Amino acid sequence: MADSPISVQHDGGVASIVLDNGDLNLFGADAWHGLVNAVEEIEGSDARCVVWRAEGELFTGGVDVHVFQQAVRDGSAAESFGELIATVNRLEALEIPALALVKGLCLTAGLEVALGCDMLWASESAKFGLVEAVVGLTPGAGGTQRMAERAGPARAAEFVMSGGLYDAETLERWNVVNRVLPDDDLLEKGMRFAHRLAEGPTLAHAATKRIIRAQRRGGVDEADRITPDQFAQLFASEDLQKAVDTFIDQGPGNATFEGR
Repeated sequence: MADSPISVQHDGGVASIVLDNGDLNLFGADAWHGLVNAVEEIEGSDARCVVWRAEGELFTGGVDVHVFQQAVRDGSAAESFGELIATVNRLEALEIPALALVKGLCLTAGLEVALGCDMLWASESAKFGLVEAVVGLTPGAGGTQRMAERAGPARAAEFVMSGGLYDAETLERWNVVNRVLPDDDLLEKGMRFAHRLAEGPTLAHAATKRIIRAQRRGGVDEADRITPDQFAQLFASEDLQKAVDTFIDQGPGNATFEGR
């Protein structure tokens, strides 16, 4: 992905999707295509955890407004944003943990991608907004519904309709953000946690994600329906078999996992 504002960086079992597009880290067509390529690369890799982050002091100023101008001219909005929401769906469907690390301002498309991750950690300086209302829009890449799923419909309506900025502490209280850390600690501690996830039982993590998706689709009843099969399948994994033997021989906390 030469010259793309989005790249993939591999560090052991962790694959980081990194946005680096100038001071404002704007989302234009090149960033969208870069994101599609990044997710596709990770789908075909042996990564065991994915991180969504950005370079610089500002995560993203959101979608380049020229994209909206072009969509008015050529009627491409449905196709363009349909591709982006499909990519967020693919990110959610990855059978490995996904962690967003957000520092500074995070608007529109960049936030919508972050909401497609399993977990979202933020710096104390982070500010979040789905501010499409300022140009007469509603979010087009799934941000509204994912905010509603995490924070509830009333808070999602406030967040989107107000077009305002909300700090990390507020969104932690709303169950949108998992953890808030000092700015200087976010990347180091976030990557340390990502490596911990990558070194864990990858097949069990995938089963956990399937059970959570089932709960999202059909509530506890649907999750209960698939859990016995998801649970039972793990007994065939090398990781479980070795971990049980290690537990018996050495006690808890001594197992290592290969993702098999």
